Amino acid sequence: MTSPDHGTPVDVTLVGGGMICHDQLLPSLYHLQRLGLVRDLTVCSRTAGTVRALAEAEGIRSAFPGHSFQPVPDYTRNPDAKDPDGYRQVIDRMEPRQVVFLATPDALHYDMARYALQANQHVLCVKPLVQTCQHAVEIEQLAREKGLFVGIEYHKRFDRRALLARREYRDGRYGEFRMGEARMIESWYYRHSNFQNWFTCDAYDAFTYVGCHYVDQVNFITGLRPVNVSVIGIKGTFPNGNEGFLWATGRVIFENGGVLNVINGLGYPDDGAGTNDQGITLFCDDGKRGAVIKHNDQFRGVEYGFVKPAGDGALFRYVNPDYLKLVPWMGDGLKPVGYGYESIEALVQAAIRVNRAGGEEDSEAALSGRQGAIEAIDAKGLIATPANSWMNELVTEAARHSVLNGGVAVDIQYEPQPQVCVPL
Repeated sequence: MTSPDHGTPVDVTLVGGGMICHDQLLPSLYHLQRLGLVRDLTVCSRTAGTVRALAEAEGIRSAFPGHSFQPVPDYTRNPDAKDPDGYRQVIDRMEPRQVVFLATPDALHYDMARYALQANQHVLCVKPLVQTCQHAVEIEQLAREKGLFVGIEYHKRFDRRALLARREYRDGRYGEFRMGEARMIESWYYRHSNFQNWFTCDAYDAFTYVGCHYVDQVNFITGLRPVNVSVIGIKGTFPNGNEGFLWATGRVIFENGGVLNVINGLGYPDDGAGTNDQGITLFCDDGKRGAVIKHNDQFRGVEYGFVKPAGDGALFRYVNPDYLKLVPWMGDGLKPVGYGYESIEALVQAAIRVNRAGGEEDSEAALSGRQGAIEAIDAKGLIATPANSWMNELVTEAARHSVLNGGVAVDIQYEPQPQVCVPL
């Protein structure tokens, strides 16, 4: 989708080491190394075991022969090492205006992003950026003052289906959004992963964790802003005894009166034909004729039956080749394809674009050039940034209040300043 930006490559420090790093981020960053956009790569996590599992993942090693990262903690020296603040020492050693990629639980993003920005580093972050609108505004202002890029990895924005729907909706081909429904039910096995250590009721729920993708997508396609949110959560117990909102249903009302209903959960059967169940349907009209946008996202018309099962033991699968798959190419190993990769590529290219706009200088003119490049990225609206996607933080903030208070409806207002109106 995108062509390489031939500016100076950047060093990347990836903070985290969980599922999203294995499935999407590390393969994408390794391939960007091949293309000359990423230089040195470091992965930091709280424990040596996490970075070791990522470094030794056989599927990634065989797909990217010759590629590796600097592990922090260094599991080769101490396989039991723990260093929750190791990322700080790594960031302190980085040259200015490189990239820190945050792939940690949401509650950690704010402090980590501020630390990286104060150290003069660009920040890329898995969604959502932070958990309150005020924190998003603070991050935006700090980054703008320093001429640093902050991008949020809402990869569904780079799905060709979403890009096509955005263009045609804004060309008036669907009329106006009226009513919709979305679903994202992730696999049951998530409950046996590290989720059980942090996906607890006090900080998370299924709606704000995965439903935010589809709330963002409605805004991305239509440009409409959410004005009311209500979420009901259903509690469940993880294998380790921790309690979480493992199921949730949310209703989001947009400024034109359109309504999106969303169901989410960690409960798709591990023996099911897909690895999840997800999709969105938006009904629209122009007062004279009805219209519909329907994306069935858990499979893309691809069904595979096997004689040799994969690691999960499945003999039949619905396959989504559009998110991220590793496929043969003319180079060594395999390469990532799909909107999961293209999203990472666009984010890294954006940081390089900002650097190129200011050169290597630290002058006022260089800062102005970087700020201008950031404003252009914000205005384009394809990559999620704090300036063009802070509505998502408003929804997260409203949803958290709602789910913790039995599903109460929470209003969002934009004037005289954006805020969540907590009911008395």
